[in-house]
Amino acid sequence: MQADAGRPGLGMRLTAVTLDCDDVGRVAQFWSALLGLPLREPLPGWRRLGPVAGGPLLTFQPVDQTPGSRAGVHVDLTTVDGPAAAARVLDLGGALVEEHHYSEGVVRVVADPEGHVFCLVQYAEGFSPA
Repeated sequence: MQADAGRPGLGMRLTAVTLDCDDVGRVAQFWSALLGLPLREPLPGWRRLGPVAGGPLLTFQPVDQTPGSRAGVHVDLTTVDGPAAAARVLDLGGALVEEHHYSEGVVRVVADPEGHVFCLVQYAEGFSPA
C-alpha cells in the first residue's frame, strides 16, 4: 500500500518523540547524559533534547499518576493546518481524543484506528521548537 503523503498544504512531518514521565528531571537527565545533549525547558515542568542532524526532538512530558493517564511514548507530527490534519485523521478511521492550547501553539491528541495516540502540533506563528 502506497502512503498518501498527507494532503498538500497540511505540511505534516515527524517532529518529536515524547516520553510520559513521573519524574521529568530524572528521566531527562538520564537521556541528556546518555546522548550528550543539553536540556531545554520549553514549558514549565517539561524538558526537551535535540534535534540532532534534522532528526526529531526528544520531549519529556509530566503526567499524573492516575491509572490510564499515560500513553508511555508517542510521536508528535507538526502541521500548518491543525483542523485539516485532525479531519484527515478522522477520514482515515482515527479519532480526536482531546485538544490543548498552549502559548507555543495548539496540540490535538488523536488516535489511529487501534487507539495508539499521537499529537498533531500546530505551532503559533513565529514559534520554533528547535
